[in-house]
Amino acid sequence: MENYPAWLEAIRSAKRTIHFETYSIHADKVGNEFVDLLARKALEGIRVRLIYDWFGARGAASWFFWRRLRKAGVEVRCFNPPRLDSPLGWLSRDHRKLIAVDGRIGFVSGLCVGQSWVGDRTRHIEPWRDTGVQIEGPAVLDLERAFAQMWNSLGPANSLDDALTETVSGRSAGNAALRIVAGQPSMAGLYRLDHLVAAVARYSIWLTDAYFLGTPSYVQSLRAAALDGVDVRLLLPRTSDIPVVRSLSRVGYRALLESGVRLFEWKGSMLHAKTAVVDGRWARVGSTNLNVASWMGNYELDVVAEDEPFAEAMEGMYLADLDHSTEIILSASHRVSPKERRSRRLRPRGSTRGSAGRAATGVLTIGSTVGAAITSPQLLGSAEAPIVTAAAFTLLSVVILAIFLPRAISISVAVFCGWGSLALLIKAFRLRFPQRK
Repeated sequence: MENYPAWLEAIRSAKRTIHFETYSIHADKVGNEFVDLLARKALEGIRVRLIYDWFGARGAASWFFWRRLRKAGVEVRCFNPPRLDSPLGWLSRDHRKLIAVDGRIGFVSGLCVGQSWVGDRTRHIEPWRDTGVQIEGPAVLDLERAFAQMWNSLGPANSLDDALTETVSGRSAGNAALRIVAGQPSMAGLYRLDHLVAAVARYSIWLTDAYFLGTPSYVQSLRAAALDGVDVRLLLPRTSDIPVVRSLSRVGYRALLESGVRLFEWKGSMLHAKTAVVDGRWARVGSTNLNVASWMGNYELDVVAEDEPFAEAMEGMYLADLDHSTEIILSASHRVSPKERRSRRLRPRGSTRGSAGRAATGVLTIGSTVGAAITSPQLLGSAEAPIVTAAAFTLLSVVILAIFLPRAISISVAVFCGWGSLALLIKAFRLRFPQRK
């Protein structure tokens, strides 16, 4: 584990400001170490601002945990707690993981703060596998701006300190050409970029993702690249802290494997990294998962670098990860099955088989899986069995409730519709009388 020690060292060295944005901090040994240090720096007179996501922190830390920080002088803001006028507003999350210290050093990663990322040797629990990057130079100003934008949206606006801005802008550039991509809901900036990268890749696309649920169009872009001879690899977790996502990911394995995409599953505790390296010259590290929630619904933050030494280092880490992974293949009977090692002859590059996107993207979502079970069961296999079973029991539960507890269903519908109507009335009132907002 190299990320936490670097974070803690940077925080200890802070002279003016510490900006910390995270999806969650767990109230465990690791979380308390960070909280103690942030509180101590605030008591020393350092301006410490912290943003956490309400949904991400749910169950990880209590109200007293955050109160402890506030009492020490840390400015704490919570993103998107439940609100009466927004019944489904909590679905949008601040999934960014960002640290910026004094405008001189910053960190972007997929890591939250908790014991899971460290593991427990005494109990033989392996640490989660994750990736983060350290940034110095003018790009840190982009991190500060991304933090300031989120901070100002959650309360009274505070612009970046003038001294801080001057410090950042005056720093010389490093050797790597990189960009900070600050994703916002409905903007789909990284989604479009991922599509573009898949389309222009000539030799290789190596992806690592924790919660892969690619859209049909994105899966088709990976299939098309593989059919054109590009070495497309996707590394996913074998075990997940959200089992349903793992099952949904496996639903789409066959469509990818049939086109020549190579799939691997991490054999360790949990693979939480979100990275990409393309053609040995382009790389991405950050918080964005390859699914609709990250691409279009959340606030995310990623570093995109076009730098061959950095991409080469990322490729080295990727190959090392594959040594701790199992490759998934299609057996002779076209069933998805694991295999420790295999070789695959790549099709000649430049083939037109994938260019027109003739192949179907396969069964990729719950709805299409259930539909295939009814209309085209031959498309399904053992990987899809958990989804079909869950859908069957869900429908059966609704039937049982409708027969024996019809009032429960009617009350649930009434409560949901009533809440929605109240939220709409509140919004209408604010639109009609903006001065009272």
